[in-house]
Amino acid sequence: MKSFFVVCLLSYIFYRSYKAVLFLLPLGFLYFRRWLEEKGNGKKAEFKQEFKTAIQMISANLSVGYSFENALIYTKKEMELLYKKRSRMAGELQKMIKKLELNISTEEVLKDFAKNNQVEEVQNFVTVFLSARKSGGNLIEIIGNTVYQLSEKAEVEKEIETILTAKKYEFKIMTMIPLFIILYMSLSFKAFMDPLYGTFTGIGVMTICLSIYVMAYLLGLKILKIEI
Repeated sequence: MKSFFVVCLLSYIFYRSYKAVLFLLPLGFLYFRRWLEEKGNGKKAEFKQEFKTAIQMISANLSVGYSFENALIYTKKEMELLYKKRSRMAGELQKMIKKLELNISTEEVLKDFAKNNQVEEVQNFVTVFLSARKSGGNLIEIIGNTVYQLSEKAEVEKEIETILTAKKYEFKIMTMIPLFIILYMSLSFKAFMDPLYGTFTGIGVMTICLSIYVMAYLLGLKILKIEI
């Protein structure tokens, strides 16, 4: 609905005709895909935080003498209490526990976990954990180092996000200013703006303006997109 509203708004501002909605639907799909990407990034960041918390709990449970399997069980219970049973990570832990109860090896369980969650932190943790388990390394120390690295990366990401927050708000305001200017001109200086609507020349000019506006919007999104 939000995407459709944006398309209708652009149709009115640039063409004063809702017939243009059909031709601007690709922009609606583009806006919707961007919205899905933002939601996906939010879910990904949330899962990363849950994963870091779970690893910390597993490390603590291992340090008091629990086996890895029992550490998963207690960690799942703690995650459910912490996130009120809405935790994606708690669900992943439940899947791993069920597989272990079916006598599936720990190696296979962790490989499936990494396969189902294509996140860099998960991939690195599983790879290092399985290598250490095979070579007889200190699992508690390895998990502790993993938690430390995750925390360091999370801090860097948080600092970058803090710096970019103001810029993102500025970008949103700047994207609205051209639309407000055109709308203001259309309402306040109707006779001056009328030639831009309903004529082939005017439609061509407004199409060029819309194209420049969309390209500037996409360029702004690319500038603000920083991945670690």
